[in-house]
Amino acid sequence: MDFYTQLFLYVSILYISLYLLFLVFRKKSSVPNLPPGKKGWPIIGESPAFVGAAKSGCPEKFINDRTAKYSPDVFRTSLLGEDMAVFCGAAGNKFLFSGQNKYITTWWPTSMKKVAIFPETMEKFNKDDPKKMRSFLPEFLKPEALQCYIPIMDSMTREHMESDWSPYKEVKVFPLTKNYTFALACRLFMNIKDPKVVSKFADPFARIAPGFTSVPINVPGTPFNKAVEGGKVIRQELLNIIRQRKQEISEGKDANARDLLTRLLTEADDDGSVYYEMDTSNKIIGLLIASHDTTSTSITVIVNYLASLPHIYEKVYKEQMEIAKSKTPGELLNWDDIQKMKYSWNVACESMRLTPPAQGSFREAITDFTFAGYTIPKGWKTFWTVYTTHKNPKYFPNPEKFDPSRFEGNGPAPFTYVPFGGGPRMCPGKEYARLEILIFMHNLVTKFKLEKVNRDEKIIYNPSPVPSNGLLIRLQPLN
Repeated sequence: MDFYTQLFLYVSILYISLYLLFLVFRKKSSVPNLPPGKKGWPIIGESPAFVGAAKSGCPEKFINDRTAKYSPDVFRTSLLGEDMAVFCGAAGNKFLFSGQNKYITTWWPTSMKKVAIFPETMEKFNKDDPKKMRSFLPEFLKPEALQCYIPIMDSMTREHMESDWSPYKEVKVFPLTKNYTFALACRLFMNIKDPKVVSKFADPFARIAPGFTSVPINVPGTPFNKAVEGGKVIRQELLNIIRQRKQEISEGKDANARDLLTRLLTEADDDGSVYYEMDTSNKIIGLLIASHDTTSTSITVIVNYLASLPHIYEKVYKEQMEIAKSKTPGELLNWDDIQKMKYSWNVACESMRLTPPAQGSFREAITDFTFAGYTIPKGWKTFWTVYTTHKNPKYFPNPEKFDPSRFEGNGPAPFTYVPFGGGPRMCPGKEYARLEILIFMHNLVTKFKLEKVNRDEKIIYNPSPVPSNGLLIRLQPLN
């Protein structure tokens, strides 16, 4: 082999080697800087650890362990079969709350859709549906519209106390509040007053929530299977009610009805067509889930703290009795009365800080974006959670102490107290929940002193906080 041939071979080998190194380097440099963390087991990911921490009564452990190990800003995991970026702290909350339709969009886990949504509408259940619903709800749930419902709420709460609390020396709070909040939601959202009709919904509805975060294996006896079967019953009952209501509307009955169902059936959506029956059912079910489960658990944890902390109860009692004494016999609460319940609402807020009614919410990345130096790829799911701020001493000094004064004045720093979300994505039902909670507190403390029977009763999360024995409370009637 002559000199020039050897030189050509050497140069060629060198060139090819350098080119291959270039390709390898370019490939490595093009790999996004993903958030630190791990995906866990194939398919199920870290879902067992996530659910296990919740059922042990310490859901924040899953979050705290990973923020300490990986990053206080954002970490990677796999939940519900999806690559997931968990955003942390006030900055993470703010980013997600303000990034809707810019970086992220609404996302429902498949397990939730299979439970709550008609299979026939699954493909049509797109990301615009929640947006349309959110544009419609504020009109129904804004304070001015809700004011007219305060007397109805107060009247139903009095009836509930009279029938389900007053005859007994001891009551289990959680099942009672679930029945109460569900009956109230049926009345205000669908104008359903018949207890028999309400019970047709309530029984299967109780099976839905535990199936949302369970492993989606539809085998008889599993939580997911029970939720799916419960969803079928609810959807059929709703269809029957919707068809009956449509007939009443066509016949001109209840022309002045102001409930949400009637409005959904009579007002057109964005493309000018009336909501279809199944679409209407999907939306009502979503609203019932959002309003019923979270509010009933909120009321339960508030009662838990009132029964456990006599000095807090006394201050709430004093505030509520001043309002009660200003009323004539039989006079119902009104908007001005609600505005006077400032300390009571601070107590409610502190209860929801320590024991939040919901853990957080999911979204889906609609484009690649960067947060805290890490890339979140398009298609990944995101999760914000109350547990990165609510008990963080950085935002709430001495975080385990029950201290309603945290909410005086301007209250907590923005995006640190987030039981209702925040920013443009603030829960549209916040004011509805506030009214329901305060009216219940008023009727409870002006009628009973409370004593917690089992002071060591554990709270588990399934996925909302649930007292392991229903929260047994001893009642002492007040004159």
